[in-house]
Amino acid sequence: MMIRVGVNGYGTIGKRVADAVAAQPDMEVAGVAKTQPNFEAHTAVERGYPMYAAIPERAPLFGDAGIETAGIVDELVADADVMVDATPSGIGAENKSLYASYDTPAIFQGGEDADVAEVSFNARSNYDDARGADTVRVVSCNTTGISRLVAPLEEAYGVEKVRATLVRRGGDPGQNSRGPINDILPDPIGIPSHHGPDVKTIFPDLEIDTMGLKVPATLMHVHALNVTLESDVTAAHVRQLLEGESRVYVIPEGLGLDGAGKLKDFALDAGRPRGDLWENCLWGESIATEGRDLYLFQAIHQESDVVPENVDAIRAVTESADADESIERTNRTLGVGLSGDPAGFSESGQVEAEAADD
Repeated sequence: MMIRVGVNGYGTIGKRVADAVAAQPDMEVAGVAKTQPNFEAHTAVERGYPMYAAIPERAPLFGDAGIETAGIVDELVADADVMVDATPSGIGAENKSLYASYDTPAIFQGGEDADVAEVSFNARSNYDDARGADTVRVVSCNTTGISRLVAPLEEAYGVEKVRATLVRRGGDPGQNSRGPINDILPDPIGIPSHHGPDVKTIFPDLEIDTMGLKVPATLMHVHALNVTLESDVTAAHVRQLLEGESRVYVIPEGLGLDGAGKLKDFALDAGRPRGDLWENCLWGESIATEGRDLYLFQAIHQESDVVPENVDAIRAVTESADADESIERTNRTLGVGLSGDPAGFSESGQVEAEAADD
């Protein structure tokens, strides 16, 4: 049976989730809801997604813009088996009663407070907690990135404490109202940042401290992590462990992928839609250990790493697949899993290229 999925909010996350749902053999897009007939609304219609007016009073605006609507958002909620709410932070909580009024399970995003849903969700860490739930919150991009590391480390070695400094982009490429433009901001100045408490919604007993910065960049977040484990480990053993994680890309030495900009270029060259990076991008050469302390750097693509998590959350709430089956199917249909051959990317060639650019 096909799972009919409605997507309320067709922006940065919503449009990616809709495309991911459309790629699944066991799901179909019942429709998407927008508040206004902008370029994204036109794109949705071109992709064949039925369009619903998120604000009934604005429905005539879609007709004026040449977009035929299938109805208002209430009708979409009534028709869908599951709703994915990808509206701006705070709006999802306002929509919760709408979904409940039609007994339609709802999946919210990490911009909402944790109490919006019964379960905060990361497929690798707590898939089974969301099975059959009426409301699920897929945690934020940064919390997703940290959770994907904590889960295998906890299973393999035990985790005593996590310390993370998150260097966060000032805004997404299309967010021209965000910043800073020419500054580096502790955000927040106090400790911890909200990310530590958010990770604890997935791992309630985890000891974690987080600090945050905002910088004038749009491409990706970068995390500097120190994890104190419960047993001594070697960097080689940790690297082997993380290379076995399907949503962690351990960047090989020699590729010249020394920053977020080149990672985005790599994703585009690899044919990724919108240049998306669904995986944690972890620099293999950054993995270092001192006794029980592990250190590493990773980059997180804030626009896309939660997309496969939303797909898995749909299967969890509908109880249509177990964790391993869902993750494998999502990865296979989306093409999750980057690889690269360092051949031809020698350091000398990189130096020559940079010299030519100068």
